[in-house]
Amino acid sequence: MFSDMKITKNKFVYIQLKDYIKGMILKGLLRGGEKLPSSREMAVMLNVSRNTVLYAYEFLQDEGFVYIKKGKGTFVSNVKVDLQGKWNINWKDEINGYGKLSEELDIIKHETKWQSGMISFKSIAPDEKLFNIEEFKKAFLNRMSIEGQKVLNYGYAQGYKSLIEYLLKYMENKGVDIEGKDILITNGFTEGFDLVLSCLTNRGDNILCENPTHNTAIKIMKLHGLNIKGVQVGKEGINLNDLKEKLEREKFKISYFIPSYHNPTGIVMSPEKRVELYNILKNYNVPIIEDGFNEELRYSGAHVSPIAAFSGKGNSVVYIGSFSKILFPGIRIGWILSDKILTGYLESAKRSRNIHTSSLDQAVFYDYLENGNFDKYIKKARRVYREKYEFALECARQYISSREILGEGGLHIFIKLKNINSRELLQRCCERMVIFTPGDVFYVDDGGKDTLRLGFSRVSKKNIKKGFKIIGEEIKKLGGA
Repeated sequence: MFSDMKITKNKFVYIQLKDYIKGMILKGLLRGGEKLPSSREMAVMLNVSRNTVLYAYEFLQDEGFVYIKKGKGTFVSNVKVDLQGKWNINWKDEINGYGKLSEELDIIKHETKWQSGMISFKSIAPDEKLFNIEEFKKAFLNRMSIEGQKVLNYGYAQGYKSLIEYLLKYMENKGVDIEGKDILITNGFTEGFDLVLSCLTNRGDNILCENPTHNTAIKIMKLHGLNIKGVQVGKEGINLNDLKEKLEREKFKISYFIPSYHNPTGIVMSPEKRVELYNILKNYNVPIIEDGFNEELRYSGAHVSPIAAFSGKGNSVVYIGSFSKILFPGIRIGWILSDKILTGYLESAKRSRNIHTSSLDQAVFYDYLENGNFDKYIKKARRVYREKYEFALECARQYISSREILGEGGLHIFIKLKNINSRELLQRCCERMVIFTPGDVFYVDDGGKDTLRLGFSRVSKKNIKKGFKIIGEEIKKLGGA
C-alpha cells in the first residue's frame, strides 16, 4: 500500500507522507485501530530518513488522525467519515441578480482571450521589468525586523497609520488642502469606488460620468443599479456644454471623472477646464468622485493639480488614488481622501466587508515609499513610458488609418476608426496573433463600436511596430483608407 506512494522533489517529504496517510484514512482505506508500519519500516519502504517518518506521525497525532501507544506503535484513530446519499444543487438557478450581472459584465471571461505568442495591446498594467525588486526586498526585511509580529496580526480598518500619514502629506504636495479630511486605505481603486458608491448612492440614483470611461467603473455603477449618464469626450476633452445640458434636464446624486490620462482616451484635462468643471458641478450641488488615475505619469509640461486641490477647504471632492497602474499592482494598495465624517462611514463599511487591507503589504509599501524609492522609480518609469508613448504615437500615425488618435501620455492611446467595426477588426487581427481592447466596453451607451484602446506599457518597441502594422493592414482590407 505505502510502496505505491510517489514522492516528488518540490515539497517536504514529511508533508507528502502525512497527507498521503491522511487521505487513506479519510477514504476508509485505513481503518480505526489499524497499526501503521513502524517508523523504521516506513523509512526503509520509502527510502527516506526515520526522522522524516517520525515527524509525519507527530503531525498526524496532533491532528487526531493517529494515536501512539508506547512500546506498541502508531495506530489509526477512529475517524468516522459517514458518507450520505448524493445531494446536488443546480447553483446556476440559485444565482441572484447581482451574481448574474457580475458574470455578464466580466470582460475577462467574455472578451477575446490572449493566447501564447500573441502581441497584446490589452494591458495597461505597468511593466514589471521596471520594478526595483531589491529595494522592495530591503523594505520587506526592514519592516519585518522592526514590527514583524505586529503587522502579521490584525490591523485597523482605516489602514496602517504611517502609510496614512505619508499619503496625507503626498496629497498635500499635490496642492490639496487636507484640513478636515482623512484617508482610508483600500484594496486598489476598485474597492475604493465600490465603498464610496455603497455609502452615498441608492439603486435608481443618477450618476454623471465621462463617455467613454473606465470599464471597471461602469461595471461597479451598474452593479449598484445606478442610472449612468455619460458626457461626451472629444479631442478637447469633456464637452462642458453637454455637461450643462444634462444637469439642466436631470438631478444627479453624484459624479465621477478621470481628469488625468483619462481611461480610455488618454486625455489630460487642462487646469482651466478642471476649474470650469468644478464650478459647474458646484452650482448644481453634485459632489465629485475624482479618479487619480496615472497622475504621476506626467511626461511634459507644468504640474496639473487634481480637482481636489481646487476645492480648497471645501469637502465636495472625494479623491480615489492608487499606485496600481504605476507600481506593484499585485499588492493592491489604494486610498480614498475625503471629508473626515465621510471617511468614518467608509471605514465602517470596509470593516464590515474585509476588516482591513493587508497590514503587511501596507507596512512594506510604506517603508519602500518612505525611503525615497518611489521618486527614483517614477523618474525612470516616466522616461521609459514617454519613449514608448512617442514611439507608439509615431507608429499609429504611420500605419493605422483613423479618424482620430487620442492620448497625451500614460500607458495607452485611443483610436477612432473611419466607419470600421473594431470587433470585426479584432477578429481578423487575432488570426494574425495581435490582440487589443475594442472601445465599446468603455461606453455607457451603445457607442464606441468604431474605437479601440492600445496599451503599450508591456510591449517592446519591436512588437509595437509589428503589431500596429498588422492592425493597419487589416484596416485597409476592411476598406479603411
